[in-house]
Amino acid sequence: MDLSYTREEEEFRARLREWLATVLPTLPPKPSPDDWPGRRAYDLGWQRMLHDAGYGDVHWDASPAVRLIFLEETERAGAPYVGANFVGLLHAGPTIAAEGTKRQRARWLPPILRGEEVWCQGFSEPEAGSDLAALRTRAWRDGDVYVVTGSKIWTSHAEVADWCELLVRTDPSAERHRGITWLAVPMDAPGITVRPLRTLAGSAEFAEVFLDEVRVPVGNRVGDENDGWRVTLVTLSFERGTAFAGEVVACRRVLGELAAHARVNGRWDDPVLRRRLGRLDAEFRALWRLVQWNASTARSPGVGGSVFKLRYSHARQDLYDAAADVLGPDCLDLARPWMPDRLSSLSYTIAAGTTQIQHDIVARRILGLPKGR
Repeated sequence: MDLSYTREEEEFRARLREWLATVLPTLPPKPSPDDWPGRRAYDLGWQRMLHDAGYGDVHWDASPAVRLIFLEETERAGAPYVGANFVGLLHAGPTIAAEGTKRQRARWLPPILRGEEVWCQGFSEPEAGSDLAALRTRAWRDGDVYVVTGSKIWTSHAEVADWCELLVRTDPSAERHRGITWLAVPMDAPGITVRPLRTLAGSAEFAEVFLDEVRVPVGNRVGDENDGWRVTLVTLSFERGTAFAGEVVACRRVLGELAAHARVNGRWDDPVLRRRLGRLDAEFRALWRLVQWNASTARSPGVGGSVFKLRYSHARQDLYDAAADVLGPDCLDLARPWMPDRLSSLSYTIAAGTTQIQHDIVARRILGLPKGR
């Protein structure tokens, strides 16, 4: 596989780099991390600027190489992250683009790309996190609507979301991975209650969501009834395979910052630290190549996404442990650079499927090993 860029792709890079250099100085200050309505407005405003400049649909309609160039250049320029648009742009949107009907694509995709609507993810439940097939949130058919009752947890950006990609059980008598349906649920529907959750790092981008006989039109179902597990695998393959692509670029930037800081504070004299940073540099270069390979697949990254997620989550933790080593005693101050990210890195071996889940996927679907007891 040729992973180099063509002349046309490099010309795209040059145009994007020039545009970023022009518009980034004009952005308003970022809102406080605790101001989620402000962060929503900021993130949607940035997405609108991308859309108006012709970059809004890069995540879906561009070639894999162009998507990766976009991620490289926006991260290196210090452009805003997708933020509150994360689920819509990188999870729900690609899933609807791949699995939705023409009407569904026309209704939901343009508002995401124009920076008009925010999505959240309603997958995990109090007793069904990584064991997603154990979900209990129930939906039963009542004419042209589903009536949904249950609860979700760790629902990203629920407090500022317009829509939720929601997994429900529509056939409780079916086997675990059957009887599940993927619904798009409006967050202002009667019967929905959102309770924010505060993380170890002090942020509140997650929430509990309670659904009490929420009525959802059947037309909001993506895929067939009871075929939600297959649709979910499409969502998860994007989440595990390409949704973290920009973060790999960010980690490579952080690695360079750590090396520069170590040279200033004297830690660079430690050969063990230098070898550690060198190994991390090689690891993130390899992960970027894996991102390129995953992005080049026809519809979704598939099991390659699990290979990436498995290694990336541990590499990210290793990176921020190295940051603590570079800072020395200063790492105890959470206001120091990289330390809030060190706390959040602890979640990466859990989020988007635990390490154990990824091991199982790789063992069974790639290596062909029998299912464990």
